[in-house]
Amino acid sequence: MTAEGFLEGRRLQLARGVLLQCIMGGYPAAKFYGSDDGDLALVADPAQIHPLPWSEEPRAFAICDADELTGESSNLSTRGQLKKVIARYAALGLAPVVATELEFFVFAPNTDPNQPFQPPVGLDGRREDGHSAFSVSSNNGLRPFFSEVYKCMAALGLPRDTFMHEMGVSQFEINLLHGDPLLLADQTFLFKHLLKEVALKHGLTVVCMAKPLAHTPGSSMHIHQSIVEIGSGKNVFSDADGQPTAMFRHFIGGQQAGMADFTALFAPNVNSYQRLCHPFASPNNACWSHDNRAAGLRIPASSPVARRVENRLPGADANPYLAIAASLAAGLYGIEHELEPSEAIQGEFDVPDHLSLPCTLHAALERLKRSQLAKELFGTEFIEGYIASKTMELTSFFDEITPWERRVLAAQA
Repeated sequence: MTAEGFLEGRRLQLARGVLLQCIMGGYPAAKFYGSDDGDLALVADPAQIHPLPWSEEPRAFAICDADELTGESSNLSTRGQLKKVIARYAALGLAPVVATELEFFVFAPNTDPNQPFQPPVGLDGRREDGHSAFSVSSNNGLRPFFSEVYKCMAALGLPRDTFMHEMGVSQFEINLLHGDPLLLADQTFLFKHLLKEVALKHGLTVVCMAKPLAHTPGSSMHIHQSIVEIGSGKNVFSDADGQPTAMFRHFIGGQQAGMADFTALFAPNVNSYQRLCHPFASPNNACWSHDNRAAGLRIPASSPVARRVENRLPGADANPYLAIAASLAAGLYGIEHELEPSEAIQGEFDVPDHLSLPCTLHAALERLKRSQLAKELFGTEFIEGYIASKTMELTSFFDEITPWERRVLAAQA
């Protein structure tokens, strides 16, 4: 909208159904968002209004809440769902703290989706060959792009912890500084938008698919989680002697109880399961471990004050608001019901049946459909609407025949 209209406080309204729009552009049946498809109000968060440093003409970006016209948050809003989870912690005198690790690929433009992605041509005139994991010079060929990314992050107030080249061809990772979950979700969302916009200016394509390349590690969005007391800031996962607390165990127990039911929230697309079925340190299980990347729930090596639980299931394609909300809601459920986790695993291990997770989007949606826990924590309206939208996407995928099927199956008798 115009700057004048925004500054005058003119209300921007949006049809409810847009919150369930699927990625191809269609909508599920109107019964999932109200048969009259009435309006919602988009209410800008005053702390999340940003002039866009990469824009040639003055433009600003406002992150908004989707509220009913009566004032309460829409049940279909993922940002609203996260705010509700944070409020439930606050009612207990607790505040969750999270950090996200986002991986992404930088590719040359891909005008034909039938062709695989390729790394861009660097300043040396060559394409990366994939031998640059954690190299100090691995992004030199993309230095102009990353220089503008850093400048834009600074202009938008996005603090970064570390930036590194990951294991994949032209794959990178950023660690955002830990903090309030809503702030981190906003920052993750804004950073992904920034990446794509700056890439376009440099003739590049940034891809946040979970698995854009075959035979290459996928891209995750690991979520680091701890809980502090409101007021004192004390990490409740460690006691006065620096040992893990009962609340720490119960949080892990809740994570384990919710991971299978919530897999479709952490891995929302068909492609998400390409990453999980070819693990490359992307574990598809609800096991937990001390510093073992094969576990879905990892406890990183740290001091007692920084004791935290890393949820390694979400991919880079996950909605950050929803993934953080689901992970924290599961942990809080464990605390409230004093759930005990399984025994920690170390080294190489076989995943017990009760800790295995769905390995296709269809299976994950069927599990979510049966989940009373999901409906209890997020409401029936949200869960049924989410399933309806994702089912449309899955059906669209099955409407196409892939090159693999034509190449391998056409010659069969």
